[in-house]
Amino acid sequence: MSDQQRQMKMVGFLQAQNCSIAPGSWRHPANPMDFTTPKYFQRIGRALEDGKFHLAFFDDRLAMPDIYKNDHRDAVENGVRVVKMDPATIITAIGMATEKLGLGVTYSTTYYEPFHVARLFATLDLMTGGRAAWNVVTSLNNSEAANFGRDEHLAHDLRYERADEFMEVVLGLWDSWEDGALIGDKASGRFADGSKVHKLDHKGKFFKSAGPLPVPRSPQGHPVLIQAGQSGRGRQFAGQWGELIFVVYPNMAAGQKQYGELKAAVAAAGRNPDSVNVCPACYVCVAETQAMAEEKREYIRALAKPIDALVLLSEALNFDFGSKDPDASFTDEELKKLSWTGFKERVVNLSGKANPTVRDFVHFSGRGTIGEFPIFCGTPTQVADQMQEWFEARACDGFVLAATHMSGAFEDFSRFVVPELQRRGLYHKDYAGTTLRENLGLPKPAAGDWRKAALRAAS
Repeated sequence: MSDQQRQMKMVGFLQAQNCSIAPGSWRHPANPMDFTTPKYFQRIGRALEDGKFHLAFFDDRLAMPDIYKNDHRDAVENGVRVVKMDPATIITAIGMATEKLGLGVTYSTTYYEPFHVARLFATLDLMTGGRAAWNVVTSLNNSEAANFGRDEHLAHDLRYERADEFMEVVLGLWDSWEDGALIGDKASGRFADGSKVHKLDHKGKFFKSAGPLPVPRSPQGHPVLIQAGQSGRGRQFAGQWGELIFVVYPNMAAGQKQYGELKAAVAAAGRNPDSVNVCPACYVCVAETQAMAEEKREYIRALAKPIDALVLLSEALNFDFGSKDPDASFTDEELKKLSWTGFKERVVNLSGKANPTVRDFVHFSGRGTIGEFPIFCGTPTQVADQMQEWFEARACDGFVLAATHMSGAFEDFSRFVVPELQRRGLYHKDYAGTTLRENLGLPKPAAGDWRKAALRAAS
């Protein structure tokens, strides 16, 4: 695809909780505190749709951050992402307040059953007119395992092996109904064509599922698949299944390298790399002048507390960061046990140390602060320049915008930056259609298309 044809895809990064992914955001004086009401999230959804964002996306965990010092109290006292409401319910509320905004939700392949996930997302897709997306994750830590009656979290590669089969079952169930299966002929009494509704009869290593799924096909075929794998095995998984891939890059040069690797993984899976959008996370601090934008950025930086980083590092890496001296290096054995491989590799690479310290993890990850992702800061022209540079350098196909505070960060971006990007021809002026696939430029999949890609990769 030529650069003239490419336009940025924009995703709003959300949490079903008291704050954005930046835990200090709830401390911002402009951040409302009615986060236990539908109105809070519907305001955010309308702000994203006003800015023509392609997707509102909810990250999720299945446990409170309680690994730091083996206790939840520090996290609770400081509001460090401790509220974890079910995002599927909230995204439905947003869907009722919007018309074209895509609606993405994280659901785990480790702690749910394929039939449950297939039915939930197929229903969400119908109820929103074909705007649903599923972020496929394998989950992170032992706290999540404990909430689902397990003693410990599955090993990294085993999680992905199980997740591959999970995907086959879900996609197989989504293929249960062919397009045109519904007839609804009251005169003849014929409701549907039975020859166009199929059983699955899957029997695999991890799962059995008979089918058919009792939910008809949606206007976009099936929900868009989101993935965020950046480690070796995770990248392979993303290349095989992801249609929209979320990533974290420390800088543009690293982005270009990993962007190329992800596109190569897509091609290796027998799929068209141009049909997959890779979008890194970022923050934006924009204002009428550079000085005002920098003042805004520094104010937001100051909202973070040291406890935020320690609590969230412990959660993400499944290791108690309160159990080590800040300047003690992680042993090889400890590093091997850390849960999030891509996150760990990023800190090792940035620190230049094979065995980073706790302090290194805090500093180089930026966890719990807006320094975790690149920050585009300045006037609308300056921010657009920075985003355009990444986009045209083939470091990304768009961005996942994390909010410094709700919903002001999205409103600022829509008011200041979107018109400038539109003027440059880098951002759509309106939605292309009514389904998420239309707006992302993705074709509607026919039943069984995913199997054909796997056959191409194998041949």
